[in-house]
Amino acid sequence: MIDLADIRIAVVGLGYVGLPLAVEFAKRRPVVGFDVSGERIEALKSGIDVNLETTAQELSRARHLRFTNSAEDLAGCNCYIITVPTPISEDKQPDLTLLFEASKTVGGLLRPGDLVIYESTVYPGATEEDCVPILERVSGLTFNTDFYCGYSSERINPGDKKHRLPDIKKVTSGSTPQVADLVDALYREIITAGTHRAESIRVAEAAKVIENTQRDLNIALINELALIFNRIGLDTEAVLKAAESKWNFQSYRPGLVGGHCIGVDPYYLTHKAQAIGHNPEVILAGRRINDAMAAHVVTQLVKQMATRDIPVNGAKVLVMGFTFKENCPDIRNTKVVDIVEELLEYQCKVDVFDPWVNDGHAQREYGIDVIDEPDEGAYDAIILAVAHDQFRQMGADALRRLGKANHVIYDLKYILGRQDADLRL
Repeated sequence: MIDLADIRIAVVGLGYVGLPLAVEFAKRRPVVGFDVSGERIEALKSGIDVNLETTAQELSRARHLRFTNSAEDLAGCNCYIITVPTPISEDKQPDLTLLFEASKTVGGLLRPGDLVIYESTVYPGATEEDCVPILERVSGLTFNTDFYCGYSSERINPGDKKHRLPDIKKVTSGSTPQVADLVDALYREIITAGTHRAESIRVAEAAKVIENTQRDLNIALINELALIFNRIGLDTEAVLKAAESKWNFQSYRPGLVGGHCIGVDPYYLTHKAQAIGHNPEVILAGRRINDAMAAHVVTQLVKQMATRDIPVNGAKVLVMGFTFKENCPDIRNTKVVDIVEELLEYQCKVDVFDPWVNDGHAQREYGIDVIDEPDEGAYDAIILAVAHDQFRQMGADALRRLGKANHVIYDLKYILGRQDADLRL
């Protein structure tokens, strides 16, 4: 097993998770940042992070960091940290394709004594049961004899400038007690908030998926409450503010649940549960509620338009915001796309406006064009889908001017006061 002082890191995957990790480690030791995208590598070499998680100044300070899209350039490394995405498929099953491909790449480079650390979200057991056999097969080496593994789940919150990588406590683990100590010591070099050394890799994997499953279920409860309150004519925000006056009431808001974590991680846990013969009823019920919210929003909007004598077929609708959360360019698993697709089924003409989103990216990922600016006075309905600061700063009057004389504003994110919106969740 390698010594802490001799570790030479390769970070495999330079997205929202990998790049900040590579930058932090490169302030202290040699790091090679690897990504299969040549376009991504060229941008990073020019000091540009299109995800806006690191600045050009931060990249320049990481003086020990080299970028490459050639696996051959990783040959001098002995610690491989894999941070590739682990999404879900269309039928909501774990898609580990990128993780397995990364494991094959690393397996081809492994030498005796090397360490492989996984940060990608997986179900409990995936590292040792699914990834390690790939490493062994490709490398010809034996696990826990010739090479070792660790797991330290990512906790990156895209767009959050307050809680950044060094400020978020890190869970660490290793395939042997000695490896666990080494992995923990390595991360303590960069995590000022401290670490939690889990007793096994499987414990660390499970901790990751339940963190976001818990949040998913809490939001599902609030979403169901919003459905109930809508039916009985109560303002959900008013009810929640009243409930928050009790010291131990947990504060959540209704809305769309997408993104790379909350809308995805529960399916990794339910997959494992079903594989061992358990039907995870509560978790799947929460997922069904949250996945159905876009359809509920459009149904409410259509009913309100009908009461205003606004024809739905051919109506021009402006959807403001396309990212999965406010003030970041991340469109991974955004549920705003579900709203757009529902509106198109009603034969609406939909404009999507989001100053944070690159039009080409939205087109490649979802086949949706993002407009540069909305047309004033052009819309029969406006949906405030994401609470970007730019939208909050516009105010009710400016937003109203985007609509026709007779129009509906649906405020999903409580950007406006109750009196300024026609509909709220």
